[in-house]
Amino acid sequence: MKHCFYNETVGFFYNNSRKELSATWRPKDVLVVALGLAVSAVVLLTNLLVIAAVATNRRFHYPIYYLLANLAAADLFAGVAYMFLMFHTGPRTAQLSLKTWFIRQSLLDTSLTASVVNLLAIAVERHRTVLTMQLHSEMSAQRVVGLIFSIWAAALLLGLIPSYGWHCLCSLESCSRMAPLYSRSYLTFWAVSNLVVFLVMVVVYGHIFVYVRRRMARMARHTGAHPRHRDTVLALVKTVTIILGGWLGAFVVCWTPGQVVLLLDGLGCQSCDVLAVEKYVLLLAEINSLINAIVYSWRDNEMRSTFRRILCFPCLRHSKYAAPERGLHSHNGHFTVDSSI
Repeated sequence: MKHCFYNETVGFFYNNSRKELSATWRPKDVLVVALGLAVSAVVLLTNLLVIAAVATNRRFHYPIYYLLANLAAADLFAGVAYMFLMFHTGPRTAQLSLKTWFIRQSLLDTSLTASVVNLLAIAVERHRTVLTMQLHSEMSAQRVVGLIFSIWAAALLLGLIPSYGWHCLCSLESCSRMAPLYSRSYLTFWAVSNLVVFLVMVVVYGHIFVYVRRRMARMARHTGAHPRHRDTVLALVKTVTIILGGWLGAFVVCWTPGQVVLLLDGLGCQSCDVLAVEKYVLLLAEINSLINAIVYSWRDNEMRSTFRRILCFPCLRHSKYAAPERGLHSHNGHFTVDSSI
């Protein structure tokens, strides 16, 4: 029968994994906390702004924008979770109870998983929309509610699993180095799951890009194409190029290092100094929550106009920003170039 160590301290598990617990604030600890709090504050503000914009602008009261708002909510949650971590790290880690330590980690795992799964849902929805050559998604309200529910159910499941059994409190030899109360098998599972999601998103957006480029080439051979159809294809090419060149590159840079480091730790790589970079790769992953808001929202003219009205609507009420934005509109008058591609 296995002996479990439920009554031990956090320090006991850190010593078991040979992860140093500092008793004083070192310069690198202060630097990481300062950067982390700054990034978290900006993430909170930008994503709150996105949620407020979707809530207050009736042009955004369509299912695809609700999915975008849900991404902002996930990234907002990630900012809160990372800020909670910053207030419970460094020398304060040794003072945590096992329950608080698991809460700290579960908040991070749940929020980051929700963000990634939401990005996957948007990618799949955009794939469906682009293949039908639409600029505005016609996803039903029931479908978006189901997607949002599924996203958070998956995030909660993956975030809470370690707290309810997939840990190493009863198997010290399986403890990881980066998260000394987590089992290495869980880190491997989490890292592989995320890397698979990344690969699927790259394939989906790659297929979108190839498909739209082929449509462009076909349209070029038929110079008599309808102007509206030509404008739609050109807008899709521009948007897909922005996504592939900007967001996807930033996503890979922000997320891949952390997942690789987690995977190496989960596989028990003894020659890999994963502890030397763990705080920095986590900070990179958090920065992606800021990039999401920028790429998916701030590049949208209508969204930027809404941001200006929210931030300073009294002084802008009669300014040039109060004028309607020029853009593509559908036959029923609502804005059609959504920012969630």
